[in-house]
Amino acid sequence: QVQLIESGGGLQQAGGSLRLLCVASGRTASNSAMAWFRQAPGKEREFVVGISVGGRSTLYSDSAKGRFTISRDNAKNTVHLQMDSLKPEDTAVYSCAASSQYYSSNRERDYTYWGQGTQVTVSS
Repeated sequence: QVQLIESGGGLQQAGGSLRLLCVASGRTASNSAMAWFRQAPGKEREFVVGISVGGRSTLYSDSAKGRFTISRDNAKNTVHLQMDSLKPEDTAVYSCAASSQYYSSNRERDYTYWGQGTQVTVSS
C-alpha cells in the first residue's frame, strides 16, 4: 500500500514557475516508479512525466520536454516536479501516481496508487 500526497500547486502567470511535491508513504514507496499526470477541465487525464525507481531513467511527454523536470529523493520518499515556462494550457489538476514497476510508463493502467491532486492554474 502506498499513500501519495501532493502539494505546491497554485496560481501563476504565464512564463512563471511552480514546483510540485509528492510525498509517498507506505512499505513500497521507494520501490515504485513514479509519475505525474494531469487533467484539465473537460479533458481526459494525460501523462506528463515519469521517473524510475532509481531516478536515472525519466520519461517526458512532448508538452513537458524542455520545460518540466522530475526528480526523486528515495531517502525522503519524495518526488518533485519543477515546472518552468508555464503556459495557460498547463492549467490542470496534477496528480502523482505510483507503479509497482521499476521503470515508469505513460499508461494510466500501469499505476496502482494515486494522490488526490493539486490544482495548477496559469493565467495569460
